[in-house]
Amino acid sequence: MRDIMNMNVKKIAFGAAVVFFTNFAFAQTVQDGINSMDSDKFAQAKTNFTNMIASAPTAENYFYLGNTYLKQGEPDFAAATDNFNKGLAADKKSYLNRLGLATVKLGKGDKNAVSEIQNIVSDSREKDAEVLFRAAEALTLFEKNNSPDLAIQFLNKAIERASRKDVPAHYYYTLGDAYRLKRMPGDAMSAYDKALPLAKNKASVYTRIGTLWMAAQQWQQAKTSIDKAIATDPTYAPAYKALAAYDIRYQQNAKATQDLINYTKYADEDPYTQLEISKLYFTNEDYANSKQVLDKIFDKINDPIKFKLRAYQLYADGKYAEAKQNIDNFVSQADKSRVQPADQGLMGLIAAGLAKTETDAAKKTALTTEAQQKIAIAKAAKDETMKWDMELAKISGGGASQADVDAGPTNPVIEGLKQKVAANAQDSDSLFKLATAYQDAKNWNGAIQTWQKMNALLPDWAPGYYSLGYSYQQAGNNDAAKIAYEKFISTVKPADQEANKQTLAYAYFAVAYMSKDSDIAKAKDYVAKSVQLDPSYQDAVKLNAEINK
Repeated sequence: MRDIMNMNVKKIAFGAAVVFFTNFAFAQTVQDGINSMDSDKFAQAKTNFTNMIASAPTAENYFYLGNTYLKQGEPDFAAATDNFNKGLAADKKSYLNRLGLATVKLGKGDKNAVSEIQNIVSDSREKDAEVLFRAAEALTLFEKNNSPDLAIQFLNKAIERASRKDVPAHYYYTLGDAYRLKRMPGDAMSAYDKALPLAKNKASVYTRIGTLWMAAQQWQQAKTSIDKAIATDPTYAPAYKALAAYDIRYQQNAKATQDLINYTKYADEDPYTQLEISKLYFTNEDYANSKQVLDKIFDKINDPIKFKLRAYQLYADGKYAEAKQNIDNFVSQADKSRVQPADQGLMGLIAAGLAKTETDAAKKTALTTEAQQKIAIAKAAKDETMKWDMELAKISGGGASQADVDAGPTNPVIEGLKQKVAANAQDSDSLFKLATAYQDAKNWNGAIQTWQKMNALLPDWAPGYYSLGYSYQQAGNNDAAKIAYEKFISTVKPADQEANKQTLAYAYFAVAYMSKDSDIAKAKDYVAKSVQLDPSYQDAVKLNAEINK
């Protein structure tokens, strides 16, 4: 689920800040709270700043507590606003709390907040490096509502002010975050490099460098940097979140699950951190763990995002009516700016699922139309949260749920291989043998499910997609079969085409045959390619003659 993944990587990237006060003991307390935030221990940070307020209810302390609510996995704008208002009650001129309230507006999508932040900085006469830094941080905090150019301007001024003593490391790595938003990876890396020798916890900077390499799709460099972060500080939770994103990218599901276990171990029990963990489990297609984590904290969080995640989980279980109720709850309660094209696509898939069992003809037609329209929104936005066509094909064709697999034929060979796969999900040899055993037993749903796992484990291995297409075809789901065959065709490397000539010819023929009544131009193109690959293939020769009369 890419929108959820992007969000996680963004949260790893945008980091904490350090504030220095003349009273050393007080500075240590602030530093402790900020270190907790940077380590994704938001419950610990909130406790830290709450205790500070209890002993000294200053405007600054209220700001730091409020800012914690903005920087957690999902911002809690209400709690942040409450603390910023208390800070202003303590000091009506507090620039920090005024910035806090403007940041809330920006997070909610109010573009006027950028001008408001500029005005606050102007009112401060740019004398305070901390005010300059916090203004810049606000302008880099939200993926869709930001102003990196202005942030860079403020950060350079903050660095200049701070250079009279020592420039804190976070000034430089927040500068790197701003350059990331501008898609200037070279400048971002230079800023991170300047932060590295200054940082007390170098794992924090190595993790940011790793996620920057990931954003540039330089995966080996990303892994090297993340490994350095973990070697530097094995308890630094965000490094494991970054490693999970890396392993999810390579569809190493078992490794990603272990990464998330480590992340959970070193982060804390803050409900919003747990919500992030649930999202990551879902992205890793580990629906059982995702549901378990969400169930644990569902009643502890007020953010309607919980309904969205629940809707995805219920959809994955085929519980379309309950999924619809939850996605409707999300849409009705969330800011309109938070409803993404992927959410429209999910609503479309849910409508398609409901249409399948609807007996009223008018309602069935309305649901089918809604499905087409909303999935089209996600596809038009080039959203890749889900494989929209394949998901729709799976709904229309049915099958491949665990219940369907269990209801199909089995034998001692299958049961033995299932135990091997359960013991080691990365055992590609056992997965291959299990999928083949399911095919031999004509348990096509079992074959479909196992080939899907095989393709997730070895995404560049073309034969897996061919076998998935064949299994879907035998199960009677031609729409899904067609998509799998096309994936096989596109995955075969040029150097391997000669060796795969026969299977390519069949795949092209199968797609042509399945498309002849809905897309005649595609059918003609594909059957011609089939004949070209194998002129002796009589089924293709006959179809070619038939559709070209």
